[in-house]
Amino acid sequence: MASGGKRTKGTSPGRRAKRAPASAPARADTVDAEVEDTGVEASPDPDSLEPDEAELTDVEPEEEAAPRPAPAQALVRASESGLSNRDPLQAYMAEVTRHPLLTREEELALSRHYRETGDVRTAYRLVASNLRLVVKLAHEYHRNPLSLLDLVQEGNIGLMQAVKKYDPERGVKLSSYAAWWIRAYILRYIMDNWKMVKLGTTEAQRKLFFKLRQEQEKLIAQGFEASPKLLAERLNVSEQDVMEMDQRLGHDEVSIDAPLGGDDEGSRATRADRYLPSGAVPADERLGAEQLKALFREKLAEFSRTLEGKERFIFENRLTSDEPLTLQDIGDKYGVSRERARQIEAALIARMREFMREHIPDFDLVATPKS
Repeated sequence: MASGGKRTKGTSPGRRAKRAPASAPARADTVDAEVEDTGVEASPDPDSLEPDEAELTDVEPEEEAAPRPAPAQALVRASESGLSNRDPLQAYMAEVTRHPLLTREEELALSRHYRETGDVRTAYRLVASNLRLVVKLAHEYHRNPLSLLDLVQEGNIGLMQAVKKYDPERGVKLSSYAAWWIRAYILRYIMDNWKMVKLGTTEAQRKLFFKLRQEQEKLIAQGFEASPKLLAERLNVSEQDVMEMDQRLGHDEVSIDAPLGGDDEGSRATRADRYLPSGAVPADERLGAEQLKALFREKLAEFSRTLEGKERFIFENRLTSDEPLTLQDIGDKYGVSRERARQIEAALIARMREFMREHIPDFDLVATPKS
């Protein structure tokens, strides 16, 4: 609140402030052009913001001629006066208007006293007298889904920072200087909370967040196509940054953990289930495996036609049978020992492997050794 505010004839110094009407921009993803008009950079840095004296202009919150509550009434708590059942913003404004405005002389005296002594009570009076200004500026940037009271809270932090750094000897009113800090903190809060995924992590992204939509509208109004290349040249950023920010501003982000269906047992799937890798074998791998099996069966049939006697019997009744005979069974049938039957089987397997290498390309890459 400007300390040197104009007084209306017949009113006391503690006038109530009239609520400034909300003036949210028509487009939810743009910040109004006043950001540039006031001089706040596209990437506000509250920790290093220090406006030039020539650029500061007086900022006055709107006022209405209304008597200040009596001192005894001002001590009544919100819960005791029924404010707890009212709208939170109305309750907050009722408390804000209890703090009187300061004259220019009072503001200078308090500011000098705080600068010399660092007295907390003095700083409290300077902050409290300008709380109406924070509400007015918060209305300028209020838009869904951001809460107006959240913007007010961030603006109050900027106001306290402004009081801490204010120099009364520069000849600028506290309200004019504090408006810079209040806007900077509000704009930073908007960037940090506009999306679930934080925006404005680089200087180029912060510039695009505030100016991309505005620059697009300017180009379209001038008859140009708002291409990423042209926007990148106008804003001095890369085309990739323009395309990424355009996508992020134009599409809402969703949680991959959000359920897709209702509360029933069969609809508890989430978006993550669609994107996480499945345990099932991919269709192309299944098709390739089936083709490989068919090729093996064809070549095994060709190999079996080259066998006779014991080798053919072992191939059909042990190597390719669903119920293979034991080596002892084979030895008993042909009157040989179990070891001899194993040797015949090993030689047969070696011949079969060489046959497959000749007829199947890259056989060694797809063959699985028998354990």
